Amino acid sequence: MTPQKPPRTHGLAHVIAATGYSLTGLQRLWQEASFRQEVTIGAVALVVMWASGAPVGSLLIFGLLLLALLAFEALNTAIEVIVDHLSPEWSEFGKQAKDAGSAAVFLMILANAICFLVTMVQILLTNV
Repeated sequence: MTPQKPPRTHGLAHVIAATGYSLTGLQRLWQEASFRQEVTIGAVALVVMWASGAPVGSLLIFGLLLLALLAFEALNTAIEVIVDHLSPEWSEFGKQAKDAGSAAVFLMILANAICFLVTMVQILLTNV
């Protein structure tokens, strides 16, 4: 017997259901080592920036970039789950889809790293 699709909800019930789905998704993401590492490194970087006296604007930009990175990681995980379901054996299309998702995450990591480094260099130069 296949599970039944839940009925559509509207209004506040929809918001509550959507929040539940999002929390379930975050629980699933926490199982991914890369997600946990990105959260940890991002939190440490934010603390280092704050302790170094980074401007509020820089902290906000980095925080938003970190949230974007985590969103990209969520999408990459979704791609991997779908590909693994559709193509349990190795396939070229699966490899290409997973590689593209991985590249998106890498580019977001690069954006976060650049933001962090530029902020830290600015702080160092103003304190010299």
